[in-house]
Order: sequence, then C-alpha cells, then structure tokens
Amino acid sequence: QVQLVESGGGLVQPGGSLRLSCAASGSLFGRNNMAWYRQAPGKQRDVVAYITPEGVTNYRDSVKGRFTISRDNARNTVYLQMNSLNPDDTAVYYCNRLGAANNDYWGQGTQVSISS
Repeated sequence: QVQLVESGGGLVQPGGSLRLSCAASGSLFGRNNMAWYRQAPGKQRDVVAYITPEGVTNYRDSVKGRFTISRDNARNTVYLQMNSLNPDDTAVYYCNRLGAANNDYWGQGTQVSISS
C-alpha cells in the first residue's frame, strides 16, 4: 500500500526557517528519486528539489542556496530544510517520486505560509 505523509509546515515570518518531513511507504521510496513539490493557489504543482537514492541532489533555481533536501533510506523518509523563506515560497508542499503524475497517489501535503 502506497503511503505518503508530509509534515512540518506552518506559518513563519519572512527570513524564517522550516523543516519538512515526508514518510513514504517502502514500495514507493525504494530505489526511486524522491522529490519535493509545491503548489501555490491557482498555479500548477512544480518540483522544488529532488534527491537520488545515492544522495545526489538538484534544486529549482529559486530555492538554490536556501533549501536542502535529504533522505534517510533506512527510515523511508525525505526531508526539506528551508531557510531564508520569503512570501513566494507560500504553497502546499508535497513529496513523491520524481516524475509522479497528477493521477498517481499523492499525500495530503503540508501548508507553508510566509507572512509578516
């Protein structure tokens, strides 16, 4: 059974930090590249960062130097450390395998809101 449970979101002021966690079922985590996505109101869901099973990472330009993705293969968990947050980072954040389609299983996501 596929499971994805995201947590760690919240409301923070600009310049603040959050650490997101995502617990995934082993069947999904496995040998997949895992990604964090985000979807702002009225916009499509986009990849924020992804990490290979070996730990190679890749980030969208707007978060480079501010966000860090990591994974714990023993715990089937992927993390996203987010620093220097700004209002443009406000969105619902999801994790999934890289390349997941809209009609694949998705978790409930975690809301990240940046506001003073």
